[in-house]
Amino acid sequence: MFTYPDKIICVTCRSLCPRPLEQQVGRIAAAGVKRLILREKDLPPEEYTRLAAAVLEQCGRFGVECTLHSFPEAARALGANRLHMPLPLLTEELCREFAVTGTSVHSVEEAVRAEKLGASYVTAGHIFATDCKKGVPPRGTEFLKEVCNSVDIPVYAIGGINGDNMKSVLEAGADGACVMSGMMKL
Repeated sequence: MFTYPDKIICVTCRSLCPRPLEQQVGRIAAAGVKRLILREKDLPPEEYTRLAAAVLEQCGRFGVECTLHSFPEAARALGANRLHMPLPLLTEELCREFAVTGTSVHSVEEAVRAEKLGASYVTAGHIFATDCKKGVPPRGTEFLKEVCNSVDIPVYAIGGINGDNMKSVLEAGADGACVMSGMMKL
C-alpha cells in the first residue's frame, strides 16, 4: 500500500474504522507504521481518556508510538509524553512539559510560530484534495516545500496522502506524511 511505512503517521478517525480502534492498532503495526496520533477530539474528556488508555496499551504491545491529540489532561493522567495540540492552544509550557509536541499548520507563518513555541514537529496541509476538507482547495506540494524550508523541525504533510502521491511529498522536503483514511480502512 505505502512504499514508505516508516515515514507515515497514522491519524485516527474511529468513524472510518470497521472495527474497534484499539484492534486497528495491530493492523497499523503490521503495515509497518510505527507512529499514531489519537485524534478523536469530538469525544468528551472522560471517553477520550478511556479510549486513550486502551489505544496506548495496544500501541505499547505493538511498538507503535502514540501521540494524544487535544487532551493534555488525559496525557498527564495516563503518563503519555507525546501531545498534539491545535496551534491556538499550543503553549511554551506544554512544549516544555511533554517530550514531544506537535501542531497542525496552514501557513509558513504558523509553522514559524509553532517552532518558536517549541513544537517538536508540525503537520502541514491539507496538501491534496481530501474528503475531510470537501470544498476547500488543497495547498499543494509547493506550499509544503515553503513550509519545509521555513523551519528546522520535522514537517509532515497531511491531507489526501496515498501510495501514489507519497513520493512527491518526500520530494517536497517533508519528513513524512499523516494518513487517516488509508490507515483506518486497512
